[in-house]
Formats: sequence, structure tokens, C-alpha cells
Amino acid sequence: QVQLVESGGGLVQAGGSLRLSCAASGRTFSMTYMGWFRQTPGKEREFVAAANWGRRTYYADSAKGRFTISRDVVQNRVYLQMNSLKPEDTAIYYCATTTLIIGDSVTETDFDSWGQGTQVTVSS
Repeated sequence: QVQLVESGGGLVQAGGSLRLSCAASGRTFSMTYMGWFRQTPGKEREFVAAANWGRRTYYADSAKGRFTISRDVVQNRVYLQMNSLKPEDTAIYYCATTTLIIGDSVTETDFDSWGQGTQVTVSS
């Protein structure tokens, strides 16, 4: 199994930036894709960004142009650089990874290992 621990969340004013970090341990060799999701009370968890071992990345429309996902393969970490934050970005952000898929194709339902989340609060 894979263990994921997020960090870097906090309180920031609108327009500010945060850099989230996720440290992975365990069966890290199986993490074809790593990604970030977020959730607010009363809403389903929503996709934010994902990246594979190489250069392929995916972004939600809400994240494009503001957020950047990156991976450190050696340290088994994934990062989410969030710039130009808005109050609507307030959520618990979860790190997630796929453990069973192979190849280049991925869907949101393929993510099957999750961290505990880190709170991001953006004030207006």
C-alpha cells in the first residue's frame, strides 16, 4: 500500500500563494499518477490537478493558469503551487495516487490511495 501525507496548507489572503507538498511512502513504485483533489462541506471531492511519471499533466479548468503540479520522483513527492488564490479555492486539499493502472490513460476514478488532507483557507 501507499501512505500519503500532505502539508503546506494554511491561511492566506486573496491573491496570495501557497505551495502544498505530499510525501509518499510504501509501494511508491506503483504511483503511475499522483494528483490533488479538494473538498468543501456539502460538496463532493473535485479534481484539481494530476501528473504522471513524466511530463504529462492534467488540470481542472479552475486551476489552469494559476496552479502548477510537479513531482519529485527521487523523493516520492508531489507539489501543488497555487498562485492568485481566490476565496473559492478554500477547501481541504487531498493528495492522491493511482496504484493499479498502467499506460498513459487515466481517469479520476483510478485514484485509489488518499492522504488525510490539508486545509487551505483563502480570505477575501
